[in-house]
Amino acid sequence: MLPAVEAASWISLVPALTVLVIALVTQRTFEALLGGTLVGHVLIGGTDFFNTFADSMLRVMQNETVGWITLVVGLFGSFIALLVRSGGTRAFGEAVSSRVKSSSGALLATWFMGLVIFLDDYLNALAVGGAMQRVTDRYRVSREKLAYVVDSTAAPICVLAPLSTWAFFVAGLLEGVEAAPVGEGMRVYVSTIPYILYAWVAVLLVPLVAMRLIPDLGPMRSAEARAASGILAPPDSSSLQETFPPEEIPDSPRVVNFILPLCVLIAATWILEDALRGVMIGVVFTCVMLSTQRVLNLREMSEAFFKGFQTMVYPLAIVVMAFGLRFVNEELKLTEFVIGTLRPFMVSAFLPAVVFLALSVITFSTGSFWGVYAVSLPIVVPLAASMDVPMPLALGAVISAGAFGSHACFYGDASVLAASSSGCNLLAHVKTQIPYAVLSAAISTLGFLALGFLA
Repeated sequence: MLPAVEAASWISLVPALTVLVIALVTQRTFEALLGGTLVGHVLIGGTDFFNTFADSMLRVMQNETVGWITLVVGLFGSFIALLVRSGGTRAFGEAVSSRVKSSSGALLATWFMGLVIFLDDYLNALAVGGAMQRVTDRYRVSREKLAYVVDSTAAPICVLAPLSTWAFFVAGLLEGVEAAPVGEGMRVYVSTIPYILYAWVAVLLVPLVAMRLIPDLGPMRSAEARAASGILAPPDSSSLQETFPPEEIPDSPRVVNFILPLCVLIAATWILEDALRGVMIGVVFTCVMLSTQRVLNLREMSEAFFKGFQTMVYPLAIVVMAFGLRFVNEELKLTEFVIGTLRPFMVSAFLPAVVFLALSVITFSTGSFWGVYAVSLPIVVPLAASMDVPMPLALGAVISAGAFGSHACFYGDASVLAASSSGCNLLAHVKTQIPYAVLSAAISTLGFLALGFLA
């Protein structure tokens, strides 16, 4: 074991920087994550890096969270494929298109649907993209812009909704670090919602972009110009909508075959408070409904199920390798290094802004959001109390950083799924989204500075 692992130092930054460099050079995500993870294991294990890498990947695959993600994401792929194969998605797209008259209207409809599906960022990213792709395609909206809208209402809207998986998780942590009395975690969480500035800015920025009050920035301008010429998707993109030829879709599809399964999925997820059980019930209900209507036979449903699951293999590979990188970052104490480096700057007025910026760097670099909450809250809570910084403001800065990371990190779960469901190449999605995420982060930083001085 190398000394770098025993105490946090600048070496902690090497794996994350390696990932960024490889991604920029190769324009590939999985390979960048693999390279960064291997470099991290060289730092951790030295000449025995191969064994440490193999052991850590085995631990990743045995991780209960990874197993949960694999089932949830794969079954979501199957669920969406069943809706596409039955014609439900096409019928929904036609119904919405009859009411939407422009590209701005299509994007606003996508944004509104994202606001409604607030229970879980996975559910949001996969359901909204799969539902609205056909609608935005009709008005020649680039897949990158669709993915941006979908991603902007995944984690950002989930942290603002007290009935989401993010809220329940953070509320539990608040009780664990004594930021809230036992049983009062959700009440304290609700008090922080007005101060989760990044989420508010990211969500409210979308309609301004959709209505072109904010122009297309950077790479998004090129993507929209390409889409206007008729090429909607960037290179190396795949879409569930294109998995099934038009002749395989039943004639006269019914919009109820989209809306009813989705309502069952959302209701089951809400009642059971678990996306896995929710999507399982959604898949079973959809199969029974389509079989009863004789829309699809058993063979057709089975083929759609496995095609849908198969489309999620590459996104799942990225998520699994991201967990491998998180293990490396934890071993090298990246979070502790960044916080320790910035601790001298954490004076009362600057604390909310410094916490937001520091943790945003960590979440963007590591792809770890809930994990950073678990590590940082025990540090930030007593620090804020000792400096007389209002606790809701300090907590809002921490939660905002997690929302930024989920929104901006190019191998974060929500970004991977938003790109996949929108039929967009992942790196193309992240490159076009970054200017808007950075703009939201800059506005949020100014807001935290102002609130810090006014507190």
